[in-house]
Amino acid sequence: MKDDPSAEALEAWIIRLRREFHRYPELSFEEYETQKRILKILGELGIEARKIADTGVLASIRGTMPGPCIALRTDTDGLQIQEETTERNRDYISRNNGVMHACGHDGHMSMLFGAARLFLENKDFPGEIRLIFQPAEEIPPGGSERVIAEGGLKGVDAVMGMHIFTNHESGSVGLRPGPFMASTNRFEIILKGKGGHISKPESCIDPVRMATDFITNLYPALEKWLDPDKYVLGVGRIQGGAQFNRTPDTVGILGSYRTFDSETTGIIDRTIKECLDEIVEKYRKPGDEFSGLPEYDLDILHGYPVLVNDPVFTATVNLKLQESFPELTVYPELKKAFAAEDFASYLQIVPGIFISLGTRNQEKGIVEINHSCRFDIDEEILLTGTKIFHTLALDFLKNPERYLAP
Repeated sequence: MKDDPSAEALEAWIIRLRREFHRYPELSFEEYETQKRILKILGELGIEARKIADTGVLASIRGTMPGPCIALRTDTDGLQIQEETTERNRDYISRNNGVMHACGHDGHMSMLFGAARLFLENKDFPGEIRLIFQPAEEIPPGGSERVIAEGGLKGVDAVMGMHIFTNHESGSVGLRPGPFMASTNRFEIILKGKGGHISKPESCIDPVRMATDFITNLYPALEKWLDPDKYVLGVGRIQGGAQFNRTPDTVGILGSYRTFDSETTGIIDRTIKECLDEIVEKYRKPGDEFSGLPEYDLDILHGYPVLVNDPVFTATVNLKLQESFPELTVYPELKKAFAAEDFASYLQIVPGIFISLGTRNQEKGIVEINHSCRFDIDEEILLTGTKIFHTLALDFLKNPERYLAP
């Protein structure tokens, strides 16, 4: 897609920005230096901007004619990961100890800036481009809710986002109409037994055994109700006890599950509670010393909703990509992913699409999955993503009726 000398200059600028952002990642809602850098670049480009969601930025580029508004969104936060040195990243490895851009957000920001430059080169278009530099995508409830609450989508007719993934080859594009990415839900359980000396089990109620039974029983209980392709569930932490010869009083269990619809979420919610009720009944003992025990506390947090791409919008994007980029490999029915994204919240407000941009390149050794300490980007895709942002947004502003359901 390097079809002219100016494209080469733009690509070099985008790559330089990506590496600058990669060197200095910041955690969710701590992106203050990143925010300063974004505001500085926008100021240099002459784009009006303001702070939003504490550490985010909202900016606008207006065309020469009245028309609709489309928002283009990037995330800005890094992850709590210590980046590992590789043959590729020596010049731009993270300088912030224990924090890394391991999910492509550095690339997302640079592509959005690249698209902004293309719009500035020719403002002969109707309407407005809204640029959303959103913080805190990585932690529920996510920065998108703050952006929405503070008016970030006010006056917006459509929204578009893009994410870099290693699950398909470099430079290819994945689309999916309807449900695309899963909801994310967290459960935390405190099992309360009765502690005591391990040599006197009759005087104790063992929460460790209760936790073991709960986990053992939960999976087959879910399998009675749900097909395995409808959800994933896992326990990420079990914590309790401190002494080798003492039965602890409590054990904590922390886990999560992901689904593609509210019905499945409700079945899992109910099944967790039913399994806990059965465990409590199983371990109940007579006697005043066991009064009220065992018991449990259950806290379920429903995080990001299911990400649902607008079918009409997605179909039009597919046609436009094939028309404008005939050399581009487009997967119009990419498999649903159990990954989750708070971009889903925008799509509950206005129609739009979330696009997957592939970066897997076996020859370059770019094969590590997102969130790996060795994750990297094939930087050749950045110009591709930039041009996709620009082409689709411009086409929407000129032909909104093609993208929006009647």
